Amino acid sequence: MRLNYQFKGRLSALSHPQYLRYWLGSFASVGATQLMVMGQGWLVYELSGSAMNLGYLGAAASIPTIAMTLFGGVLADRLDKRSVLMATSLLVGFLLLVLAILDYSESVAVWHVLLIAGLIALVSGFDWPTRQAIFPLLIDQNNMMSAVALNSIIWQSCRMLMPAFGGVLIAVSDTWVVFLLCAIGFFIMFLVVSGLRVTLPVNTSAVGSTLRQIREGVQFIAGNHLFAILIPLSYAGMFFGTSYMQLMPAFSDLLQTDGTGYGYLISATGIGSVAGTILVGSFQHSRRLGVIMLVACALAAILIYVFAMVTAFAPDLAGAYLIALASVFTISVCSSVYMITSLTVLQLKVPDEIRGRVMGIHGITYSMIPLGGLLAGAIATVSSAPVAISVSGSVYLAIVLWIAVFRPKISRIDGRGLSA
Repeated sequence: MRLNYQFKGRLSALSHPQYLRYWLGSFASVGATQLMVMGQGWLVYELSGSAMNLGYLGAAASIPTIAMTLFGGVLADRLDKRSVLMATSLLVGFLLLVLAILDYSESVAVWHVLLIAGLIALVSGFDWPTRQAIFPLLIDQNNMMSAVALNSIIWQSCRMLMPAFGGVLIAVSDTWVVFLLCAIGFFIMFLVVSGLRVTLPVNTSAVGSTLRQIREGVQFIAGNHLFAILIPLSYAGMFFGTSYMQLMPAFSDLLQTDGTGYGYLISATGIGSVAGTILVGSFQHSRRLGVIMLVACALAAILIYVFAMVTAFAPDLAGAYLIALASVFTISVCSSVYMITSLTVLQLKVPDEIRGRVMGIHGITYSMIPLGGLLAGAIATVSSAPVAISVSGSVYLAIVLWIAVFRPKISRIDGRGLSA
């Protein structure tokens, strides 16, 4: 059943009422997630002033998710997806409420933040693959590109708006207010998902042990050339190419800005990602789509050097903060172009019966951002934050060039076969 009016083109997925409800409700939890990440980073750096502790925060926010995502993908294929999302939303909301109370009472310590970040990451290991498995069931197959882009808009628009809002909120109040609003966001998502009235089929073909089902997902990826290259490249892009995000409080300090300026830096990445999402529409059906994807990755890696140099010489460089904003904006444009196009290709190629497992493995991509921050934080401890991300950017660029030279099938991806 469709709405009485029709959305067309890039918005066509919104013609499905259940997807529209899910999409609108997702802004609450995704916005809360963006606020949570910037709030945790600011609080940890405020409590310790340590780039290494930012790295530990990254590890706490990523390793549990990576460990549990494989099992979460199995659950996404086995269980009622609505029930799983209701449970994860409720649990994360409760954990954020606990953090808000600890922060408000001024009894919070770094280890509290790390522990709660780890527990939330554990829950996210079940949440993310379920999100990736549920939305294709709410639309027609020919609306896949639209739905992928719309899902990206949720994340990127929240990255654009929420950190700036959070920075102002921290400046005029405190981080506990941020965490309280985050908890409310997840409780709202719980209510939205509980109101979905669509039959979401449980995959009865998913039988056998959990490890066997995980192995089936891994074997599918290993046996499919596109999946075997695009998913690891996505991992590398987040681990090496986006590690600067985890160290952003340290870069904010180098740029001599406050919480508001810190929020604007993160928001610039969101604005860039939205711009990249819009840009994708102009070439999503290009016969040179594979080339465009690899060029976008290479440009992102090169621009990391610009951001590193600007922050390294910030005290002596006029307009350093504005150049830094422009740098992270452009990096995010390029990263968004790759992520949307690659994810669309993968979603269209994965069979429904193993979608949760395969896309759950792909979902590890986003846990690579804070995990990459652990490596960058360790390098920054013995050198500096700009040196750390320069090293990461160099590794990422080398990986992209290796794929371009030795895996030419990726550059031959033709967008003309993708559904509109």
